[in-house]
Formats: sequence, structure tokens, C-alpha cells
Amino acid sequence: MTTELTKFARRYAEAWCSQGPEKVAAFYAKSGSISVNGGPSLPIAEVAREFMRDFPDMVVMFDRLKHTGARTEFHWTFTGTNTGLGGTGNPVRISGYELWKIDKDGLISESKGHFDAAEYERQLRG
Repeated sequence: MTTELTKFARRYAEAWCSQGPEKVAAFYAKSGSISVNGGPSLPIAEVAREFMRDFPDMVVMFDRLKHTGARTEFHWTFTGTNTGLGGTGNPVRISGYELWKIDKDGLISESKGHFDAAEYERQLRG
């Protein structure tokens, strides 16, 4: 992994902790999108806004990068308490990764996020 990509990944994790969806979106190409667990591709700011709303204290920790052919895996650990609108009040700690496609400008053009949805739901329910 390049030092620049590692720095990019650290700043990206920090952006997720900022409660500013536009800060996360700044890491994406103009037409960039994210899909989560095989769902539809969505604008990144929309996805970030929903997580930030549901988990006002959320922290995304950068765990590691792994190069897989033409893509890069960004491994992370998410912690937060579901205290947003209609929240359960339960804490969540889950790890996963995003499979990034980086464009020629060094921005994410596509991200495919993956985490254990059943474990996430179990923790939400308490």
C-alpha cells in the first residue's frame, strides 16, 4: 500500500466521525457512490447522513488496507450508540470493509460496503 493511500484512508475514517456527511462525500468522485451489503448504489452523502443521524456518537476506526487486484479493501470498525430519531439506545460495535475503486484523480469512484448485517441487527435489538 502506498503511504498516500494509507493517509487517505485515515482521513476518510476521520471524516466519518465528523458528523458532516459532506466531509465524507469529499473523498468521492463527483459521480461516486456506495452500496452496502449488495444493496443499490446510493450517493455517499445520503448514506453518511443516515448513519450520522442514527448514531450521533459514531466512531469509525481505520483498521487496515488490503490491495485486491484493481481495488482496495478499506477495513474498519464502527462503534456508536443508536440514539438518533427512533433509536433503540443500544450500543453497536461492528467491523467490516469497503471495496474501493479509486479513479485517476485519487478519489473513490465506487465503494461496495460489507458487514455482518445479522450481527448489526442483533446488537441494535440488544
